[in-house]
Amino acid sequence: MNIAPLRLAVVLMLLSAALMLLGVCVGSAGFEDLLWPLLHPQIDPDHSALAAQIVLDIRLPRTIGAWTSGALLGLAGAVAQGLFRNPLADPYLLGSASGAALAIALALLSMGGASGMLGGSTMSAGATFSVYSGSLLVRLGLTGAAFVGAVLAVLLTLVLSRGVQHSLRLLLAGVVVGVVLGAATQLVLLFSPESLQAMQSFMLGSTAFASWAACGLMLGVWLLGVAIACALGRVLDGLGLGETTARSLGLPVAAIRMVLIGVLAIATGTAVAQTGLIAFVGLAAPHLVRSVLSTGYRWLIVLASLMGAVLLMAADVLARWLIAPQDLPVGVVTAVLGGAYLLWLMHRNAVAQGAA
Repeated sequence: MNIAPLRLAVVLMLLSAALMLLGVCVGSAGFEDLLWPLLHPQIDPDHSALAAQIVLDIRLPRTIGAWTSGALLGLAGAVAQGLFRNPLADPYLLGSASGAALAIALALLSMGGASGMLGGSTMSAGATFSVYSGSLLVRLGLTGAAFVGAVLAVLLTLVLSRGVQHSLRLLLAGVVVGVVLGAATQLVLLFSPESLQAMQSFMLGSTAFASWAACGLMLGVWLLGVAIACALGRVLDGLGLGETTARSLGLPVAAIRMVLIGVLAIATGTAVAQTGLIAFVGLAAPHLVRSVLSTGYRWLIVLASLMGAVLLMAADVLARWLIAPQDLPVGVVTAVLGGAYLLWLMHRNAVAQGAA
């Protein structure tokens, strides 16, 4: 038995635990150890009660939300790259991001702009905040709109590509849907300029959106998605050899591809609905796993999920700490770090090809 993937999984879980402890200790004042008063209430009961409220109501759900959202994006990225046999495929390839953004813009327009519904691009990390301030109904409505928009965009891509038989046609349809829906979003915002500030928070992404309910939802979707994707791991390995080879092996390519697209759409839609558009995590996580070891898709799906979780947790802690007491949108951090990583990867490949 190859124990290298298991070792990497253990390392990533240990990193997740360490980042979770760090996450509950980073707030508006930078590093602030709240675990000590929380674990020793007899020393200062009032301080311990305040620490418990901050940790349990703000920092812990945000940290766990970062883990689950990153895990979903890592899962979706691994599925997308295996499905399209393209290492540059990412979870937003089928237009889900543009669909979610358009749905949020339309929801804000229907609410008359609702600039207070979404936090600004910079928010106090120590304050109690959520992506949607206001009634629970409004929060659920906007979250549901983002999810439905993401899934409908993927369905539109499937309609335009006339099914899932041809990967290239599916990719092109996804690009077209993304561009058209992106333009539609800008048109909606043009008629509703008061929604721009609210929309900016969603577009830049923030784990401050997460609540305990959101964490539970994302965790449940991730567990289901991982189970289905891992069950089809050997099929993804077969697709990696080419569609003709996969069919010659007796694999029902069209049906399996539809199931995988369903996993991709639901995982991406759930993450986007709860944390907004966060770039590069789904693209970089499978790359980082492959740079460490070579394995089949069953292990790659699990490891990419764990890697995505670690990446987003680390970026979230960094976003809270960099310009404290203000909170930098985590999507900005992942975009900068992800872009730098891809540039380094391109440079390394160019050097390797030159040496060859």
